[in-house]
Amino acid sequence: MSDGDFSLMHDPTLPPVVMPACPIEKKLKGQKALVTGASSGIGKGIAIGLGHAGADVVVNYVSGTSDAEAVVEEIMRCGGGKSYAHRCDVSDEDDVRQMFDRMRREFGTVDILVNNAGLQQDAPFEEMTLAQWNKVINVNLTGQFLCAREVVREFKRRGAQPAVTCSAGKIICISSVHDVIPWAGHVNYAASKGGVAMMMKSLAQEVAPWRIRVNAISPGAVRTPINMQAWSTMEAYTELMRLVPYKRIGEVDDIARAAVWLASDDSDYITGATIYVDGGMTLYPGFETGG
Repeated sequence: MSDGDFSLMHDPTLPPVVMPACPIEKKLKGQKALVTGASSGIGKGIAIGLGHAGADVVVNYVSGTSDAEAVVEEIMRCGGGKSYAHRCDVSDEDDVRQMFDRMRREFGTVDILVNNAGLQQDAPFEEMTLAQWNKVINVNLTGQFLCAREVVREFKRRGAQPAVTCSAGKIICISSVHDVIPWAGHVNYAASKGGVAMMMKSLAQEVAPWRIRVNAISPGAVRTPINMQAWSTMEAYTELMRLVPYKRIGEVDDIARAAVWLASDDSDYITGATIYVDGGMTLYPGFETGG
């Protein structure tokens, strides 16, 4: 590859590389999945990926009904599983309970939970309000707890389904590279993701005897609308690539492929693990020339 060709990898104007529109292999056929925060960004990509892999998918959202319905339409476009959108604030215990009650009525059970819903409310630490702290912790960490608790109850109630999948159920927690990388100015967010990492491991240890698998995916820099300022110009993109040894931004399909694999029986002996889908961001790129 010439230097000129290599430079194209840095061009944010190039279209992203995506998965085939309708993969033939249906690794998740017959399984029922719930993806929180699935109306946009990474959650949208994961919901579509699970649907294309054959799962029936509940698309959770808290705002943007038309966006959520568009995800449902895309999931059903390949003629695979069923799908519907459900509005729920994952930090509200009653909302969460009602969401799972409806899923049991509509789909019979749950096989896969992807805990993806999250947000940021950034501020310098000394200026951060208690409301900002609580909002981020409540959605990013407590929301994952509430959904995971509800689905563990369902997994234990139902037990294993050998004809459908090897395990009694799968939970995938979407975390962030900031579960290990400190992030000044984002203390509430980093704290929430650090909490997700340890919650995931502790839960995985506790429920493994019931053949319930719990893992996490920690994305690095991913091309989504919420962080457009970090990749939409050549200057911003070049600055971002200083943090990414692989020298390209992540795409939502990079995360979706990892989620499909973790949800499938191909990863049946994996639990309590975090997969960093980050192009090497956690490899301390500042030390690549010796520090």
